[in-house]
Amino acid sequence: MTHAFGQWTLGLEGGDPPPRELIGGKAWSVARMQALGLSVPAAFVVTTAACRAFLASGREPPGLEAEIDAGVAWLEARTGRAFGAGPHPLLVSVRSGAAVSMPGMMDTVLNLGTNDVTEAALAAECGDPAFARNTHKRFLDLYSHIVLRSTAPEFEETRTPAQWRAAIAADCGVEVPSDVREQLRGAVRAVFESWNSRRARRYRQHHAIADDLGTAVTVQAMVFGNLDARSGTGVLFSRNPTTGAREPYGEYLPRAQGEDVVSGKFTPEPLSALGAQMPEVLADLLHAAHRLEQAGRDAQDIEFTVERGQLYFLQSRSAKLAPHAAAHIAVDLAREGLIDEKAAVMRLSPDQVRILLSPHVCAGALDNARLLASGEPASPGVGIGVAVTHSDEAERRAQGGEAVILVRPTTSPEDLHGMIAARAVVTEQGGSTSHAAVVGRALGLPCVVGCGKGALDQLAGQTVTVDGGSGKIYAGALEIEAPDESDHEALAQLTLWAARISPLRVVPPSAPEAAAAVDLSQNDEAADPDKIGRVLSGLKGARGARGGVVASEEGVRAALLAGLEFIVAEPVLPPLLAAVRAAEAGATPEVQDT
Repeated sequence: MTHAFGQWTLGLEGGDPPPRELIGGKAWSVARMQALGLSVPAAFVVTTAACRAFLASGREPPGLEAEIDAGVAWLEARTGRAFGAGPHPLLVSVRSGAAVSMPGMMDTVLNLGTNDVTEAALAAECGDPAFARNTHKRFLDLYSHIVLRSTAPEFEETRTPAQWRAAIAADCGVEVPSDVREQLRGAVRAVFESWNSRRARRYRQHHAIADDLGTAVTVQAMVFGNLDARSGTGVLFSRNPTTGAREPYGEYLPRAQGEDVVSGKFTPEPLSALGAQMPEVLADLLHAAHRLEQAGRDAQDIEFTVERGQLYFLQSRSAKLAPHAAAHIAVDLAREGLIDEKAAVMRLSPDQVRILLSPHVCAGALDNARLLASGEPASPGVGIGVAVTHSDEAERRAQGGEAVILVRPTTSPEDLHGMIAARAVVTEQGGSTSHAAVVGRALGLPCVVGCGKGALDQLAGQTVTVDGGSGKIYAGALEIEAPDESDHEALAQLTLWAARISPLRVVPPSAPEAAAAVDLSQNDEAADPDKIGRVLSGLKGARGARGGVVASEEGVRAALLAGLEFIVAEPVLPPLLAAVRAAEAGATPEVQDT
């Protein structure tokens, strides 16, 4: 259920939300949590339609400004607070929200609505001038860097807001507006523009996300995790995103706001710290996580804030999982009856299985290995290469054919190109919900975080082996070995289910039937993903094929379109998954498009 303010903007009131394509994943999540009766700060959304209109014309679509003002008035009525005035000022967060989850790729502004007047009112209301000043500083920091594109260094605590604003103006030639509605218009525009930022474009390209979807903008009343000793913020996964264990996994940072956790600049505490201080809050959080998982039929990534002992939910979405966890959770959800076997098979991609079956460090290789650094294991797998400390260098050297490891103090969205190019990522700071950890898991990239100050200098320039499963970095290139599908209980189960569902059989080279397959290993065109379709369509009367790129996604699709009965590949699960996905997308002989 929503309240329309016009053509472009909707107030969120729970119930069945409009499609994600219109309001984005963030607002859709807010509406779903409201419908479950959870405590969610009031919010309205500027739709993706407004973003597309903005990107097409380069300016706000007609009527949007008035609709945003109406949305603000609606928030004021629901919160009993005033935007830009006391005695109870309303501050808001402005967040991007694409229909397809793109964690960390676009921009967020917190504490918007702060100026000298509202700082004074906030200080009087809560009785804590230091908190009000800190909130003002946080707003200026985010607004200047995201909206005004300032490169001014972090503000000194001893300075005043006027001095901070002067430093911003001196750096970028633009002043932070004191008019809170002007602040809001600038932030909405910045979120729209962030859709086409370099990091967002690279993320979409890597994950095959369409460029014309646009992002919604969610404007939500602020709650303050940095208010007092009984306040904080955190991230909870309903199941372990690294191992897949059916247990809650997360972190909590007292007296902090959400950006502190995901930035990687601070190392949070385990959830047990929240339980020790406020056990009733942790109990409510875990109960809600179970409800959200049941409603979403998937492991959930939940952002929450505690303000003076009151729990608030900011977002819940399907968790980005390491491949090992994705396999285990898919099988567990099917066995628990939340999804069926086909849905479980569709939860895992061929690339994730290939990562799981990629080589790992041999046990004997560790006997004489020299440990260089260790941290928190954030994404499993093994990466071997030369440690480099800059993303641009990582990309350049990888394009030259060199294996590289990206080592950074902490990563930000601006490091995405370096992460994609690297074999593994290591950071000095941050925890398991930092940018490096979340994006590393999404990419299936080995990742170790929180190695401590000095790790950069210790590793740079050396050939190292990064073990993302143990959180250790070793000198040199250690001996590795590749696992088998049968060694992994969840993969063995998914293989059985996929074989029953797949329209294309996949047999190993040792199977008797493999001898009947046409061997394409000497066919140069069969090694080209762009030409494999033509090769397979020309195999008259063949039942099966082997060699070339026939086991790739392009090869599997081409085999289905050519009407083959089977292909030969090892391991068999990745092409089985590719066949199920291709069939879902319509790749059958009856709908050939070649």
